[in-house]
Amino acid sequence: MRAMQVIQYGQPLEMREVDAPSPAKGQILLDIHAVGMNFGDTLLIEGTYQEKPPLPFTLGMEICGTIAGLGEGVNHLEIGQRVAVFAGQGGLAEQGCFDARACVPIPDGMSNEHAAAFLIAYGTSHVALDYKAHLQKGERLLVLGASGGIGLTAVELGKLMGAEVIACARGEEKLAVAKAAGADHLINSETDDIREIVKSLGGADVVYDPIGGDQFKAAMRACNPEARLIPLGFASGEVPQIPANIILVKNLTIIGLYWGGYARFKPSVLTDSFTQLFTWYGQGRLKPHVSHTLPLARANEAVELLRSRKSTGKVVVVI
Repeated sequence: MRAMQVIQYGQPLEMREVDAPSPAKGQILLDIHAVGMNFGDTLLIEGTYQEKPPLPFTLGMEICGTIAGLGEGVNHLEIGQRVAVFAGQGGLAEQGCFDARACVPIPDGMSNEHAAAFLIAYGTSHVALDYKAHLQKGERLLVLGASGGIGLTAVELGKLMGAEVIACARGEEKLAVAKAAGADHLINSETDDIREIVKSLGGADVVYDPIGGDQFKAAMRACNPEARLIPLGFASGEVPQIPANIILVKNLTIIGLYWGGYARFKPSVLTDSFTQLFTWYGQGRLKPHVSHTLPLARANEAVELLRSRKSTGKVVVVI
């Protein structure tokens, strides 16, 4: 079968012919239809992600497909069933074997592309805002990187949960996407003063930050007393050093979130979140935004769209 693999760190993916897999105990064999690309994939290619698979490996952590085989002990899934999987790697291939416990059945009305774009982006934002930050109706939510894969879902979910949403993104085109997702206020991170605008709007109660760097510093200084800040990543390339004196004086709470970690130590957090998210999707209250869809042979272009930040919402590779 064909697979797009990382052969050497820092180099483009290579299309290779590899042996078709067979499911081990507790696994399913999946005919892969679509793969949602994530910023973490760019870090995996560089060898700088928090997890570092041995070379060579097949990229693609967010997957949609149809079950083609069941390993020993898998009784809760069926051959022919469509599922979405958060797997860490292995998606950019025609088939793959994955832990059955990581598979989520897909609603009949959900397209393959939407399913591949759903789990990580919506899952991360929902766990962050609901389970971790306990976002309340009427609170003011500041979303940095608001047009990106996870940022855009934070705008959409924040609005759905009853918050007043401030979206911060680079340029008018990306801000228009955030506005369409429900943002109440827009900040252009290229030209606007984040701190001053947020303070003029009444300050932030919750900050959702996949960017880090100077934007995190500005957002922290625009927080209201008892605000909660959620650092989710550092797309700016700078991990901010958080001054404890500001946390103390403003009674702030800094909330760490590595969404994928819950799959290992508390998977019920993810499964409960997916139940709510799929319910909202079925009600038509969530509308995944996929800006680019590319075939497997053009997976390097998909990676570059993320690396150059030229996409909005999700980029999906169709197998």
